[in-house]
Amino acid sequence: MAFHPQDARRATMAEINMIPLIDVMLVLLIIFIIAAPLLTHAVKIDLPRADSAVADVKPETIQLGIKADGVLFWNGEEVAEADLEARMQAAAAREPAPELHIQADAATPYETLARAMAMASRAGLGKIGFISRPEDATPP
Repeated sequence: MAFHPQDARRATMAEINMIPLIDVMLVLLIIFIIAAPLLTHAVKIDLPRADSAVADVKPETIQLGIKADGVLFWNGEEVAEADLEARMQAAAAREPAPELHIQADAATPYETLARAMAMASRAGLGKIGFISRPEDATPP
């Protein structure tokens, strides 16, 4: 085996042979062209057409007012605490269940408010909101 010194005329090739890369890309392209229609599993069905409006039933809102001295108001009507639980259970039985909006006086003790919320939760009224006055509004 004889080693020949490299001829200056024969320089090393410093470029990539593109032919194998092009061959691989063409094979992949053919595979994707054949496989793409097979990936759609849609079954064409002629569905019947119907015109209907979306029933957007908004739940009723119940206003529960609590004064600082503990007096309770059910939609503006004064109610005793004993009758309040029965009204809450009757309201929770309606479909869709109404929302309970609590309007409590700023000086209402927390115990009174917590008792009313626990009563509503036991009755099944899960949507409870608080009504407040914006800070910059003048008192009525």
